[in-house]
Amino acid sequence: MTGPANEHAIWPLVEAAAPRLVDLSHRVWATPETCYAERQSVAAHAEELRAQGFEVTEAPAGIPTAVIGEAGHGGPVIAFLGEFDALAGLSQQADLPEQRPVIDGANGHGCGHNLLGSASMLAAVALRDWLEQTGTPGTVRYYGCPAEEGGAGKTFMVRDGLFSDVDIAITWHPHCMPVVLRGSSLANTRVDFTFEGRAAHAAGAPHLGRSALDAMELMNVGVNYLREHMPDSARLHYAIIDGGGISPNVVQARAKVRYVVRSDTVPEMMSLLDRVGKVAQGAALMTETQVTQEVLAAVSNLLPNDPLCAAMQANLDALGPVPFDAADRDYAARFQATMSPEDIADSYRSLGVTQAEPKVLADFVAGAETPVRDLGGSTDVADVSWVVPTVQLMDATAAIGTQLHSWQMTAQGKSAPAAKGMIHAAQVMAMTGMDAVLDPDLRARAWADLRARGGAEGYVCPLTPDAEPPVRAMAAE
Repeated sequence: MTGPANEHAIWPLVEAAAPRLVDLSHRVWATPETCYAERQSVAAHAEELRAQGFEVTEAPAGIPTAVIGEAGHGGPVIAFLGEFDALAGLSQQADLPEQRPVIDGANGHGCGHNLLGSASMLAAVALRDWLEQTGTPGTVRYYGCPAEEGGAGKTFMVRDGLFSDVDIAITWHPHCMPVVLRGSSLANTRVDFTFEGRAAHAAGAPHLGRSALDAMELMNVGVNYLREHMPDSARLHYAIIDGGGISPNVVQARAKVRYVVRSDTVPEMMSLLDRVGKVAQGAALMTETQVTQEVLAAVSNLLPNDPLCAAMQANLDALGPVPFDAADRDYAARFQATMSPEDIADSYRSLGVTQAEPKVLADFVAGAETPVRDLGGSTDVADVSWVVPTVQLMDATAAIGTQLHSWQMTAQGKSAPAAKGMIHAAQVMAMTGMDAVLDPDLRARAWADLRARGGAEGYVCPLTPDAEPPVRAMAAE
């Protein structure tokens, strides 16, 4: 992974620690667990942190599937953010370029979080080793964060002050190209609307019933009309959690629908949520039912940080692209053959990279001139970015064209290209962490950038004051 012209003191430390962390990524891949149910995954992370000599805190913020590891002493506190949650319904056999689940309907790592947490821990281990070897004061902290996929684990951790003494936060995400993320993301809230009506015999006494299912369906129709009258960048998604049972001859007395409401900023998102709530109330009024709403999770919009992005870009440029070889390209070509031209074009478009010629794997580094593009999705990394200067890398672990949340991403999650990509990401992150330790001016400029972007109001937590991590609600589904 090293080059004679660009040898860097911390690169070999990453390589030396890599085999154990790649093995961790494989173990997490093999036990895919979703939002707040990551029991085996967090146990594996805690076990590895202890094996690496970190002081471990389990269940921070009262979240049983979160973990924090700390090493070093004094100096600035550098945080590496890791994740390990999977996605429902994306079970897929490894290395097989055709859709074939390990278990029908089971979970799978279709967003690469088995790699994400492992590489962040690898960077933390390497930086800790460098601090020890050089006698440099500094504290390294690894945050094993659950429930990024819809549970806002980091938002609850931020709200409970777990980042209050952190100087710089660093993270990454598996993708198909190495790009320093300079854009923002959408603020997001996940809300359950529960309708309560009155059961009745659907044929014998339908006039006595008040259908919660009717109310839920009317709400969904109303929200569809609302989509015409909201900002272009806003998004509304829903899933029916409870349709009222399986008996059509009973007027359904209870129904539940879960909405995800997204917009550019937290105030805009809250305004849109208020409108969605009014549609729900209107549906309840039309059907003479009652509706309640419960916020399960919420995240802010991401604040990029120019000084940290520049530092990470310099390290990415110095390191160069992921060293894929001919065998890696042959492997990736088999997966790219399962993708449409639109999939491949969207990979370039979504990361702001100009396509010079078709490629199977990224043998390039996206430069600082890459246009800034906002993410179409949301992330709880955003809430960290409001209270700590934060920088994020996207790195190449899969064939170009591989979409996040796809079976192809799951299938490539424990491959040789994926391992090379996660080690590459760890090297870039570790180098950036070392810069943050050694350069107080970088830290000062990063904090000035955060304060300027956050404005006078600063961070406003998108969670309601009484919200608790939805461990039972999310882990049971």
